[in-house]
Amino acid sequence: MVAVATFPLLFDLGRSPTTRDVARLVKDGGLDALPDAKRRGDAASYREIRCRSALNRVKGMPFFKWTLNPYRGCTHGCHYCFARQYQAQLELNAGDHFASMIFVKTNFVEVLRRELDKPAWQKETIGFGTATDPYQPIEGTYKLSRGVLEALRDAATPVGIVTKGPMIVRDIDVLQDLSQRTSCRIHISVPTVDEEAWEQLEPGVAHPVQRLRAVRQLVDAGLDCGVLMAPIVPGFSTQPSKIERTIRAIADSGARSVGAMVMHLQGGTRDHFMGLLAREYPHLVDRYETLYAGKYAPKEYTKQVDAVIGMMRARYLPTVRKRASPVDRQ
Repeated sequence: MVAVATFPLLFDLGRSPTTRDVARLVKDGGLDALPDAKRRGDAASYREIRCRSALNRVKGMPFFKWTLNPYRGCTHGCHYCFARQYQAQLELNAGDHFASMIFVKTNFVEVLRRELDKPAWQKETIGFGTATDPYQPIEGTYKLSRGVLEALRDAATPVGIVTKGPMIVRDIDVLQDLSQRTSCRIHISVPTVDEEAWEQLEPGVAHPVQRLRAVRQLVDAGLDCGVLMAPIVPGFSTQPSKIERTIRAIADSGARSVGAMVMHLQGGTRDHFMGLLAREYPHLVDRYETLYAGKYAPKEYTKQVDAVIGMMRARYLPTVRKRASPVDRQ
């Protein structure tokens, strides 16, 4: 194993390390290999890195062939987030490291503009915020997400945005300009308005009411903004009364569309979530092991949840269009 003391030499080359550099460093020396990561008031550490590309080609997403993620890791720290599994690519664990070590791709906007300017770019719809939230709190410092929207606007490239961050209202002016040039659909994730479930599952996320207030501001600004009740978590937010209160609150927000999805578990996300249950809710472990024998909950179960959602939609949102989740995510 290389001594930790040697790692700073790799950072004295007049450049920030790349994602590949970081993976190698952490594999050899753990988080101690990143001594100049900056700790901020949210107790997370932030490491500036450089990316070779901004546009990420993906397979298996029904709505997008390309995604953008200027940050890696997320201080929202949602226990169910599917993106936790991707931390393993950097030799980090899917638990605490996901929310405590955030990588900031400082040259992201510059690289994106170069890629969008290429004659080969076909202006296909891009998913923004598919693996880490573009409006987590650190965006207030770096403003990379605003830069991304400006680049997409200038290149007239359509986008679908997913976020839990009310900070998105800061960029209403750019979103309006972008929407005048091409398709721009915004999705605010509000799985439930139940405060207990919010506190249990979304430790670093703004209050659900604050997120729905952002929906109202975006809709009032003429933007296509909907709500994703995703994921709905068995035992935490599946009770009919909780689903009803959530859909009623969504109706009051003026959301242009609503989508819903029962949680799925795989990889590092599964390991983290089951570990949470074992520590905090041991009485649920056996039920979850039965319910999630595979990646998805059984179809019979999801049909029951969908039936409740459908009934409440018909009651409170009869004219609002139904939208499938734009990404297979939290």
